[in-house]
Amino acid sequence: MSNTSAAKAAAPPAAATARLPLWGLLALFTAAFTAVLTELLPAGLLPLMSADLHVPEGSVGFLVTGYAAASVLAAIPLTAALRGVPRRTVLIGVLACFALVNAVTALSSSYPLTFAARVLAGAAGGTLWAMLAGYAARMVPAARRGRAIAIVLAGITVALSLGIPAGTATATAFGWRAAFAVPAVLAVVLVAWVRWKVPDFPGEPAAARVPLRRIGVRPGIRPVLVVTLVLLLGHQVMYTYMSPVAGRAGFGQAGLVLFVFGAATVAGISLVGVLADRHLRGSLLGATALIAAAMLVLGLAGDVPVVLLVAVALWGAAFGGAPTLLQTALVDAAGPGDADVATSLQATVYNIGIAAGSLTGGVILESAGTGALPWVALPLVAAALAAVTAARRHAFPARRPIGAADLS
Repeated sequence: MSNTSAAKAAAPPAAATARLPLWGLLALFTAAFTAVLTELLPAGLLPLMSADLHVPEGSVGFLVTGYAAASVLAAIPLTAALRGVPRRTVLIGVLACFALVNAVTALSSSYPLTFAARVLAGAAGGTLWAMLAGYAARMVPAARRGRAIAIVLAGITVALSLGIPAGTATATAFGWRAAFAVPAVLAVVLVAWVRWKVPDFPGEPAAARVPLRRIGVRPGIRPVLVVTLVLLLGHQVMYTYMSPVAGRAGFGQAGLVLFVFGAATVAGISLVGVLADRHLRGSLLGATALIAAAMLVLGLAGDVPVVLLVAVALWGAAFGGAPTLLQTALVDAAGPGDADVATSLQATVYNIGIAAGSLTGGVILESAGTGALPWVALPLVAAALAAVTAARRHAFPARRPIGAADLS
């Protein structure tokens, strides 16, 4: 397929140039919400699931670990293997898988069966995250990619701030099985919703596919992956251990601090939806600098309650928009046609950053104490800021190359 033909295949309908295809984007938003709910629900249901499945709470925690590990391992190979399949078919298949595994989890009394369902869910999740941003980008004109991606990725924030607490409340009132029945039903509804409102895009013919290695080494993609890795490392060093950070400032529990962070992320992603298309580089520089400033403040005076809450609010607002900015930059660098493969690389790097950041933070916490965490996070975030500043030409240009499919 020629570049002209590929561009025509990826082009949105003419109506999309007039306004955003909101119902289709909201379907992708709900898919992101469902994926996060599926992944993290066990973390809030440890005692209930432990008693019913007759395993220790730590084993229930491994249900989250198994999901994450499957996502990391499956994202790249499954995305590469499915490049030739029509995009809506892949999306519907993933959603059907979510419906199945959540239904199995809700009905299963066997821990091995539940664990197997979680691994399958993780593989589906890795495939979903690899395609969501690219799908949103192909549904809209290039000048509106940032806003479209922000709408879709807001599903993550809403799931974390509202979905998980609601799932926990459902489990308390009706049992943990009811909590898993909700995303199972939601995924079934989504299958119909996607068929109704989400446009289909063709898969890539074998002769037209750019090899994975060629996509991964494009100059515009490597800096985005580097920034994603070091930013997640710095963020996770602190965020994983919010409870001891809150305790150091005199808060008995981390609930209030986590609420402030979550509310701020909602504000952050709302603001980024407006700014990403016209001021991507400036917004990412500002967000990264604000996270670095928050880490500095937490290092200097994080044991003061008011200072902690203000710093966490600034950190949450800045971090809430960062994934949208990074994914928009990645789609610009790869082009919508290759965005799924590029995003699968980013999803893998993202999860590596989470795992490595959590591990690093735990080592620091045990060896040097809570007060040392911000001083470990700060240079990592500063490295991300330096990488954004340096990658002005290809990954984060001052003026987005609207319509360009490749910045290499």
